[in-house]
Order: sequence, then C-alpha cells, then structure tokens
Amino acid sequence: MSEDEFENIENESGWEPDEDQELYEHVRIVSEKGQVLLRIDKFLQNRLEHTSRSRLQNAAAAGNIHVNGKPVKSNYRVKPFDVVTVVFAHPPRDRELKGEDIPLDIVYEDDDVIIINKKPGMVVHPGFGNYSGTLINAVLYHFQHLPLFQQKQPRPGLVHRLDKNTSGIMVLAKNEFAMTHLARQFFDRTTKRRYVALVWGDVKAEEGTITGHIDRDIRDRKLFTVYPDGSQGRHAITHYKVLERFGYVTLVECRLETGRTHQIRVHMKYLGHPLFNDDTYGGDKILKGTTFQSYKQFIQNCFEAIPRQSLHAKSLGFIHPVTGEEKHFDSELPDDFKAVLLKWGNYFKNKIEIEQQKE
Repeated sequence: MSEDEFENIENESGWEPDEDQELYEHVRIVSEKGQVLLRIDKFLQNRLEHTSRSRLQNAAAAGNIHVNGKPVKSNYRVKPFDVVTVVFAHPPRDRELKGEDIPLDIVYEDDDVIIINKKPGMVVHPGFGNYSGTLINAVLYHFQHLPLFQQKQPRPGLVHRLDKNTSGIMVLAKNEFAMTHLARQFFDRTTKRRYVALVWGDVKAEEGTITGHIDRDIRDRKLFTVYPDGSQGRHAITHYKVLERFGYVTLVECRLETGRTHQIRVHMKYLGHPLFNDDTYGGDKILKGTTFQSYKQFIQNCFEAIPRQSLHAKSLGFIHPVTGEEKHFDSELPDDFKAVLLKWGNYFKNKIEIEQQKE
C-alpha cells in the first residue's frame, strides 16, 4: 500500500497512522566491499534523494546516525562493509501548507520545543478531506517566523500525534535539530506517555499489562485488531491501572510502551472493555447496565456530554533535546471528560444509596 493510499484511509475516518511507522524514516545501508573512505554525510547525501547535507549533519549531531550500532559524528569516514542506519523525522513531501489563525492552548514554550494541549475534534495534520483547520495549520501561522515552519514540509515540528478525537498533551519541535532528537526518542520508545480513559465494564484487576500484536483487521481494513499469536502486525504493550470505579464503567490510566495506531482503543477492546462512546470500536452502544428506560436515557445524556471516545493524553515526559533535562508535562481533563465523570459519579453514588436503603 502506498503512503497516499494509507493517508486516504486514515483521514476519511479521522484516524492517524502509527507514530513510529509514518512519522519516521528509518534508513539502513551496508557499504560495499570497494567503498573508499568517505565522510558519512557525503556518503549518505549521495545515496538519499532530496536530503540536504545540513539535515544529515543535524541527524548526526542528535545521535541519529549509527555505524555498526554506534552513533557517529558527521565527519566519520565510512569503510567497506559498514552498516549505516539513520532515523529521520518524516521526509519532506510535495504539498503546500497554509498557516491559519487558529487558537492554540500552549502549555510551555522555549527556543526548541512547544507543548500543546490539543482539543478534541482537531485533526493533527492535513490530509485527504482535512486540508485546513488542523493543528499543523495553526502551528504554521503562530510560528511562521521560524525557519522550520517556512520550509515546505507536510508536518513541520511533528514527532508524534493523537487521534482526531483524543485530547491532550503533545510536543512539537521548533527547529530541525530538536525535531530530529525528539523523533529518535519516540522511535526508541524512551518517552513517557500516560493517558486517562473511561471504559465500559468493571475492570477486574487493579492493574495489568496488555500485550498483543496490532494490525489492520482483515475483515475491515479501516479497523485495527489484536493478533495475540503474533502471526501478523506489530508488537504492542499497554500497562493499565484502575483509577476509579463506577459500577458499569471504569476510569483507568494507561501507560504506553509502544505507539501503535489506536493502541489503547484496540487493546482495551481486546481486554473486553471498549472505550466509552468509541464509535469505531463499539463503545457507542450500551454494553453494561440495566434495561430500564431511565438508564438508557442516562447513557444517551452521557454520550451527548462527551461526543467522542473517552480518551485523554494526560502527561508526557521526554529528554529536552538541547539541555538534556528530563521534562514532564501534565494536563487537566477537558470539560467534556469532566462532565461525563461527574454524571457517572452522581449515578454511582445514587445507586449505592438506593441499594443501602433496600438493606
């Protein structure tokens, strides 16, 4: 499947592709027997189309160019049979983007990174059916004075992303060095990402780990599913912990080790607990509770309070690309998430009071 075909599939339904599959370009080259000694930036420039020497030097400075498994500087001289690997942020593509004056909730900013609290319903990057109104359009407008955002890149500054209807913390780079350095951290899975999700059912264990390969569903290529035998797909690990119980739904914290497409949504469904009001994976139906009409109306009111999957990227930790400091950013739950939790809290409290009165 070509990248354009993949992008059409994802954006027709408001989805976004796997972080480490689509956001990073992983190059592996083995030098030939007769390779003469040559600086590695020149060696790679001769072999990689549309890749500038400055981009390669930034990659080397960020520790993203390895020879035989070890990072090298841009002046390293390639020898015969050297195994050269490179991780870039997503390669440039021919698509002109326009900045748009869209408000952004900027949590933190310095010369190298921007931390944004993304609102639900906002698509992260332009694509088929979503060429305006995206996070990238907003960033291009607000940071148009920066060189990185003046280049013709489809996703300037972007090193990871969230689904359209997932809210929460994101980091963007403000220069090419930071972008390359952060891309490596996400590729190597050294970032720390925690999410909060409201799921259907009473999750039995207080905490646990879900492990299962994730790939497209053979019955519906727009969906993803778990292949527990590992016969296909990509290895995925999600750790979860119960935060609060409401009888028919549970609030959980999820910590990602990997960054697969829809990982939390797919893993929680596999566990038997789809995300509340996730219309892609069956969470927009009444899966637990009573048959009373009053309960059906209550659930409908909850769906209206949070008209999306109940998932929020609560916090993000990473190493600052320039200072080397470990940075950690947290966010409050958005209003729609707070509203649905308040409804469930009141419902559960009333339910307990009624049961106690019967006793």
